[in-house]
Amino acid sequence: MNKSDLLGRWKIVSWVQLYDDGRSTYPFGEQLRGFIQYDSDRMFCLLEKVGRQPFTTGGQWDASIAEKAAAYDTLMCYAGGYRLDGDKVIHEVEISLCPNWENGEQARRVVFESDRLHLTARLEEHTTQARTAQLTWERY
Repeated sequence: MNKSDLLGRWKIVSWVQLYDDGRSTYPFGEQLRGFIQYDSDRMFCLLEKVGRQPFTTGGQWDASIAEKAAAYDTLMCYAGGYRLDGDKVIHEVEISLCPNWENGEQARRVVFESDRLHLTARLEEHTTQARTAQLTWERY
């Protein structure tokens, strides 16, 4: 694999989380939208649940805490650099909706299948929430 294989924009097809205890969940449901984009040295990922609700109690800054929390729970985004390491892409997170990811790395195993890109990650290893995230993308 080389960077030219990843370059461009990929739209999300599916995102499933497979827990070690046998559960499987779709964090944003089975209908979601978004993309991941790889440029020569930068990447950006934006995912959202379809049907997000608009704020009714205020605007961007003065909506209720509950509405802001619901907005957070239905959107994921992060951006930064990236590098390749064997069959993995390592996202070097500079900015993220989740502050815990900033200045860290997110490793994804990469598999190409025709016009699809499969990214797999192990999350929260050695906890009760340990799981494998499987994201499938299709080239725009």
